[in-house]
Amino acid sequence: MNKFIQGVSITILAGALASCATSGSVDQKIAAAQSQTQADVNKKIESVASQVETVQQHQKEQDAQIATLSQSAKDALKRAEEAGVLAKLAKGKVAFEQTFNEDRIKFKSDKYELDKDAKAALDEFAGKVKALTDQYYIEVQGHTDDTGGSRYNEDLGQRRADSVRRYLSRQHGLLLNRMSTISYGDTLPVAPNKTKKGRAQNRRVVIVVLE
Repeated sequence: MNKFIQGVSITILAGALASCATSGSVDQKIAAAQSQTQADVNKKIESVASQVETVQQHQKEQDAQIATLSQSAKDALKRAEEAGVLAKLAKGKVAFEQTFNEDRIKFKSDKYELDKDAKAALDEFAGKVKALTDQYYIEVQGHTDDTGGSRYNEDLGQRRADSVRRYLSRQHGLLLNRMSTISYGDTLPVAPNKTKKGRAQNRRVVIVVLE
């Protein structure tokens, strides 16, 4: 009897152990499956992230290209507008040309402000322009002596021309879109820069009126 009981116990124990072994194997398989699934998910996430990064990079490149094209278009439009104005000026004939130097517009060395005498000279000039019956275009040319560097003189000549254009517009209502300015700096002297008198003559503004 005891032997029978022992046999039954051993059988039950063996079955339990087998059951435990089977359960453990299932758990391992589940864990392995979960691990593989997570790995697959991670790979998909990495793949999507890589695709997003690629799209973003392409977008940046496209934005840069668009910005470049936009600036090129703006530059082209500006050149076209300038060419149009120059074409109009080229077709016109010179109505008159007036030079304002030390005798009328007294620019001091390194200065571009208009004094009382300069404004009076420009008032007289504006009266002549307003008397024109046809359409007109005005080019204001700024000049300097050779004191200072070429870049500085170019900027100074531009400021002198801008001062004249601004005064003619504000005080006499001459249309800004009919006036252009340009600086020649010290490149077109009318007198030697070796003397004080010569430098004074070179500090000038020339106004050309075309109709």
